[in-house]
Amino acid sequence: MRALWISIIGFLIPAFSFAINDTIIIKNENSTQIIEANLDSLTNLWYVKMSNVLNNSRIDPDSEPITEFSDSIYRERLESIHSVVSLPYNSIVRNHIHVYTGKKRENFEVMLGLKEYYFPMIEDIFDYYGLPAELKYMAVIESALNPNAVSRVGATGMWQFMYSTGRAYGLTINSVVDERRDPVKATHAAARYLKDLYGIYSDWGLVIAAYNCGPGNVNKAIRRSGNRKDYWEIYYRLPRETRGYLPGYIAATYAMNYYEEHNIRPFPVTFPVATDTVMINRDIHLDQISKILSVPVSELKALNPQYRANIIPGKSKAMALTLPMIYVGDFIELQDSIAAFMADIYFKPESKTASPTSSTYIPPNINGKEKLVYTVKEGDNLGYIASWYNVGLSDLRYWNNIYRNTIRIGQKINVFIDLSKKEYYSVVNNLSFEEKQGRIGKKVTTTPPTTVSDTSDQSYIYYTVRYGDTVWDIAKKYEGVTATGILSLNGIEQANKIQVGQKLKIKKKS
Repeated sequence: MRALWISIIGFLIPAFSFAINDTIIIKNENSTQIIEANLDSLTNLWYVKMSNVLNNSRIDPDSEPITEFSDSIYRERLESIHSVVSLPYNSIVRNHIHVYTGKKRENFEVMLGLKEYYFPMIEDIFDYYGLPAELKYMAVIESALNPNAVSRVGATGMWQFMYSTGRAYGLTINSVVDERRDPVKATHAAARYLKDLYGIYSDWGLVIAAYNCGPGNVNKAIRRSGNRKDYWEIYYRLPRETRGYLPGYIAATYAMNYYEEHNIRPFPVTFPVATDTVMINRDIHLDQISKILSVPVSELKALNPQYRANIIPGKSKAMALTLPMIYVGDFIELQDSIAAFMADIYFKPESKTASPTSSTYIPPNINGKEKLVYTVKEGDNLGYIASWYNVGLSDLRYWNNIYRNTIRIGQKINVFIDLSKKEYYSVVNNLSFEEKQGRIGKKVTTTPPTTVSDTSDQSYIYYTVRYGDTVWDIAKKYEGVTATGILSLNGIEQANKIQVGQKLKIKKKS
């Protein structure tokens, strides 16, 4: 067992050698200042900026009184929290609590909004590795749940991995990809690291300390303290930052469980209602995706912070792309067009000898086909037009030099169909929307099943869903309205379930 312990220590210590030295040098800052800096960094996140624009109805936190309690109440509340990590109370813990609930309460509200997106993911991964769910609060003190966080010594991502430690736990880190910024992969790496540390110490307090300063420093503190193996007994032998690390964890645990008692409300961050991941097996630039799908490139970067140069290098190894759920279907259908869009600008031209297994889009041969012209009408989109003529959407884009989803009323769309089907498809341009949909076996719901029956309440606006609308687009039409708010107010669970003609209840700005 001792041989195994030495082997693990020998593996882990090199990964922290630079972090330890630098940590000792910079610790003129105390741990509360580091927590404050992490909280301040949240204001730079794209979704937080967007939320500030959309959520103008937010109550000014400065208008709410800062509530503090007696030591006995703090102690009693900590004792009531079920945790495998011991949560003692002292003056150091109190100082950290006051950062979250007082000095930086506005930024803490933002983090409470972020936890709704990140905590379920962290809990699922920790459960897979058999780790206590409450260790998720470590991400709060590491980075304030900011996947783009970078410390002064180069620790990066939500879990603040140094370069060598990240590499040791399987994270890809190079000039194009930094998986320390990938919340999912970094959480898997953090879980494996925490399990290794628990195998050494069998004490979660020491594990949390070792995660911060490295097992080498914890081992030295244990030896210098007469082989004592309790965090508080080796406290003064630890690096200065680490002395505040466990108290910071205890304070974060308290604040996350008792924020309501301090008159603190989570700030509703407008993350997508649902996201999904698709695997990419070719090189694609985020700008290409943005221009074809009409998704802000800043949103793509926010969901995929691991791609440092905005390039997904999927050609040599399949890479993951996270998208709002409403765009996943379009991406799968249009990925050939996306990869081909201005490829000679975004990437160096490939060899002219194409591989027989290449997935590059090949335009169809129009020899012998009949050209028909369709005039775009209100409510039309390219997907509809392609289905009415039974042609590929990529083909339709190629024939008309279209690289975005946007088409305009009155625009002429060229369609090439088999000569034998000319008579059948030549009438499409003159049919009503209902008739066109009927020809492909789809009914148009004129009275949707989910409607708002009472439209007399003057405190609400009622929006009628039109062809091509998404919940996100509708939310952007109204100041202070979010997609999540629309779905909640109308009892809708899935954003893609809204229907043409449906009336959505929108709360007026107060």
